[in-house]
Amino acid sequence: MKVALLGNPNTGKTSIFNILTGLRQQVGNFPGVTVDRKAGKFKIEDKECTLIDFPGTYSIYPRSKDEAVVYKCLSDREHPDFPDVAAVVVDKANLERNLLFFSQVYDLQIPTVMILNMTDLAQRKEVQYDVEGLRALFPEAVIVESNARIKSGKERIENAIVNAPKRKGHSFMKNTALLNHDDLEAQEGETEARFAMIRKLLSSIQIVQEKETTRSEKLDRILVHPVFGYVIFAVILLTIFQFIYSFSTIPMDWIDSGFASLSEWTASVMPSGVFTDLVTQGIIPGVGGVVIFIPQIALLFFFIGILEETGYLSRVVFIMDRVMRPLGLNGKSVVPLMSSVACAIPGVMAARTIADWKERMITILVAPLMSCSARIPVYTLLIALVIPNETVGGIFGLQGLVLFGLYALGTLSALLVAWILKMIIKTKEKGFLLLEMPSYKSPRWGNVGMTVLEKVRIFVWDAGKVILAISIILWAMATYGPGDRMEKAGKMAEQQAVELHLSESEKDQLIASAELENSYIGIMGKTIEPAIRPLGYDWKIGISLITSFAAREVFVGSMATIYAVEDDGEENRTLIEKMRAAKNPDGSLVYSLATGVSLMVFFVFAMQCMSTLAIVKRETRSWKWPFIQVGYMGVLAYLASWLTYTLLS
Repeated sequence: MKVALLGNPNTGKTSIFNILTGLRQQVGNFPGVTVDRKAGKFKIEDKECTLIDFPGTYSIYPRSKDEAVVYKCLSDREHPDFPDVAAVVVDKANLERNLLFFSQVYDLQIPTVMILNMTDLAQRKEVQYDVEGLRALFPEAVIVESNARIKSGKERIENAIVNAPKRKGHSFMKNTALLNHDDLEAQEGETEARFAMIRKLLSSIQIVQEKETTRSEKLDRILVHPVFGYVIFAVILLTIFQFIYSFSTIPMDWIDSGFASLSEWTASVMPSGVFTDLVTQGIIPGVGGVVIFIPQIALLFFFIGILEETGYLSRVVFIMDRVMRPLGLNGKSVVPLMSSVACAIPGVMAARTIADWKERMITILVAPLMSCSARIPVYTLLIALVIPNETVGGIFGLQGLVLFGLYALGTLSALLVAWILKMIIKTKEKGFLLLEMPSYKSPRWGNVGMTVLEKVRIFVWDAGKVILAISIILWAMATYGPGDRMEKAGKMAEQQAVELHLSESEKDQLIASAELENSYIGIMGKTIEPAIRPLGYDWKIGISLITSFAAREVFVGSMATIYAVEDDGEENRTLIEKMRAAKNPDGSLVYSLATGVSLMVFFVFAMQCMSTLAIVKRETRSWKWPFIQVGYMGVLAYLASWLTYTLLS
């Protein structure tokens, strides 16, 4: 049996889906469209049922790609997802609005179940209807009550689904032509007539009136206030990201050290050879590069889940829409953009809440311009290298101001690029914000937990495959070179180490640096050196730019490998000391103020994170948009870095 789970947004549809299917869920996409399709299995009286969770819909007439999925499925009996039973979740506290969609589905003559959900909220708002009177309005539908928040009504829903009777032709509205996709005037007329009929009939079965002012309305006077609303949101956001920064660092460090120890242990127990190198230097670090992001993703979506479950996230979207819309974004864009300050990966994933295709694509394309936590090691290294530790006005540290300026540059650039993309990207759809303001309620921890598990699973299995593959490719390019070029370079470095009387560890580092220079990736660095010279970069920086494509913070590790030992044989020098002493062939310092600031600006704009690209590919279902992202951000990074270097030289 195929069951369609339908309903308006914020009716508790997700809770119904979760209590019926539990963890037996699969996420894919509907045939032929890039809209998420969540399906789950459950059994009723030994009958196997597939429950398909459709996007939240206000009307059978589509106004977005999500709603078009519902229209296409219900209008075509040959559609692979056409249901045997339509289970429509209805918010009992907002019956008038919800009955528009339910009555349309009912009139399609599909066996129909009405799930009257949120009975507790209806009771709290003192909105009550005669359920028997409601059954008289829809005699061929099975109507059951539930409170999915406390998992009440599961057996009633299952019995209603399996016993939904075949339709005999009764319609809520007579002589109505539903599913007329093109005639907007006819759709509007039909909708108005349907609403008028619903209001008239509900007035005859309403037994308790709604309170004049609800608790939610009282809270909204503060939380969506034109001034205090923004202040409260800023405080909440600051608290969340401080928590994420503080608490994700601990498990991320454990994961990082754990995978490093695993690589070291694996190397010690496996026989030396190419396969061992592949496992210890390619596969294990590649897997670690996936797993290390899990704490950030889990914590971020945990908090987003709480904000959504309580009903506050809808208020944030509402107050921010006024700010975002002139830039080609949507009120819902604020969550992905702010999420990207921690990591662009969950930021891009959070953009799926934006219904309008154009606004969602613009949000995804500009999200990586927000400076993420992976840039912090790069910023910290370069600021310490070229920015003096001085104060401005006797109060503000110059290094701290530069760090703030880099974050501000990324944010302003994201907004400016969004405004430009608004004029470039064309779509026939007209962006709008149709928003449900749900009542405030305590979070359903089961829903929050399932949301976190789903997001983590999507990242690990979908993005992880791409990340691991690219990690192996990067390892191979750094391990091998043409012919015996690396071997000869290693022998020359070994001879040089003997002449300089270097220690064993310094000799190994020097040999590794020489072999890296002559590997395929080192040759790439030499090859691109003429192109990056105008930015003030040498081939060593070029190698680090290539390797940092795996993740921006890899830049620091690459620098540590490349600057192994200088020819003066000094010992115990830090990476900053080595980089500060590095010189060009003409004797000038490699890391001048111009070069250092140019590099910082480059990392503000450059799309150097294969994890983000993998997620963008997954979210857009195409490599087209990741390539566009790499292209425009690469051009922006090059031009901005060149301008910076030219002005400061």
